[in-house]
Amino acid sequence: MNLKDKIRIIEGFPKEGISFKDVTTLLQDKDALKYTIDKLAEHLKDKNIDIVVGPEARGFLFGAPVAYAIGAGFAPVRKKGKLPYDTINSNYDLEYGSDELEIHKDAVKPGQRVAIIDDLLATGGTISTVAKLVEQVGGKVVSFDFVIELTDLKGRDKLGKYDVLSLIQYNI
Repeated sequence: MNLKDKIRIIEGFPKEGISFKDVTTLLQDKDALKYTIDKLAEHLKDKNIDIVVGPEARGFLFGAPVAYAIGAGFAPVRKKGKLPYDTINSNYDLEYGSDELEIHKDAVKPGQRVAIIDDLLATGGTISTVAKLVEQVGGKVVSFDFVIELTDLKGRDKLGKYDVLSLIQYNI
């Protein structure tokens, strides 16, 4: 299946100069959604993943069903102030700004094998911050898995020591 056919491109969103890759059209297509989850799960099936971590918000949409498919738990990483229990946090830069992420201190147990799943790999800033948080609470990042990768932004270079999968690549 050509997943690029299922992605809507919106120019100038959220600001001029950005070519936004909208995954909502993929999510709406039951066959494309199943294919995407199956492909991500297939990549992780022999990696003994204990828990999948997904950053807010689209990481939830792909991470939770993959966790279910591989028999792992799921832990969210959220923007500051959204988690109700004790957290650790870290600042990061986006392609078009900066933000702060946090994870519950007990979301990942020391030594657990973690897959981090998100919809998009761009500059690598967000996902590197997620990995930092996972490692700070004692998790072992085993794999990064993305639906989309913007190859020209070279985010993969920031993830050099990790296993990385992206199902779709775009040059921007």
